[in-house]
Amino acid sequence: MTDSLAVEARGLVKHFTSRRSVTKAVDGIDLSIAEGSVFGLLGPNGAGKTTVVRMLATLLRPDAGTATVLGHDVVRDADAVRSAVGLTGQYASVDEDLTGTENLLMLARLYGFAPAAARRRVQGLLEAFDLDDAGSRQVKTYSGGMHRRIDLAASLVLAPRVLFLDEPTTGLDPRSRNQVWDIVRVLVDDGATVLLTTQYLDEADQLADRIAVVDHGRTVAEGTASDLKRSVGEGAVHLRVAEVSERARAAEITERVLRTEVTFGSDPHTIAARVPDDGADAVPRLLPALAEAGISVPEFTLGQPSLDEVFLALTGQPLPDEDAAAERDAGARETTEVPR
Repeated sequence: MTDSLAVEARGLVKHFTSRRSVTKAVDGIDLSIAEGSVFGLLGPNGAGKTTVVRMLATLLRPDAGTATVLGHDVVRDADAVRSAVGLTGQYASVDEDLTGTENLLMLARLYGFAPAAARRRVQGLLEAFDLDDAGSRQVKTYSGGMHRRIDLAASLVLAPRVLFLDEPTTGLDPRSRNQVWDIVRVLVDDGATVLLTTQYLDEADQLADRIAVVDHGRTVAEGTASDLKRSVGEGAVHLRVAEVSERARAAEITERVLRTEVTFGSDPHTIAARVPDDGADAVPRLLPALAEAGISVPEFTLGQPSLDEVFLALTGQPLPDEDAAAERDAGARETTEVPR
């Protein structure tokens, strides 16, 4: 990572209009992304993440604000930006009826590679993404993880200095997600800068050097994962009760002792609570209080809040996918044209 900025944005705004309404998908977002880093853009559906990426990649023109990528303005120097970036979106960008090799060869030739150089580049990418055995197969026969890898390979034919990854692991199984994470780490080690949008909190925690939490088109918090965790309290208590019927009483006692709200996990045995800055001294009293009430607690942990707890504290419940719906609306029209 260097002190130079690969991406800088100030006051980005984007509206979408449909027959029914005007949606402000992005409402004054600022970004500063250092070269050679992974920057995570975290937020619920409809937060404006994809719209930000599309503006930075020159696919949408901002309605207000400015943005530069490697010093090139995304509106005035769109061609220079496009020559330096790669984009992997949420959906497959390759031809399903072509083989993996044919897809990559077509892109390499369109980018101006000579035939022999194109074949060398394609073979190197297939090997790097563990697709060399599948290169001769049609992409429509690929698994979900292979689809994402061929998409990533397609975005790297020109070895871009800045790579935009828009929810690259959505719908993947854990093994495939880990493979994509490993690829991202290798790219950054080779000097690339990555802007990653995600709804997966563990993904942001694992990969991102800095994270911006976006909600309603605005940045509501930014920092390292540790910064964001510290911002919502000194720590977090997680406990598991032996009997499901005891969880409600355990929650009442926990709220009373720690003087904080309790959240319920998907596991009907578990509860969690953020420890407020002035509540750390109360934690040692919690287990005795539960034992006095006859509640058995086989598991109890105290640690830093998870990004999941940070996310809920900052944004509340996930919001309807308003900006994505606006972009998909067949009648939608941008307030300005896409730059050419």
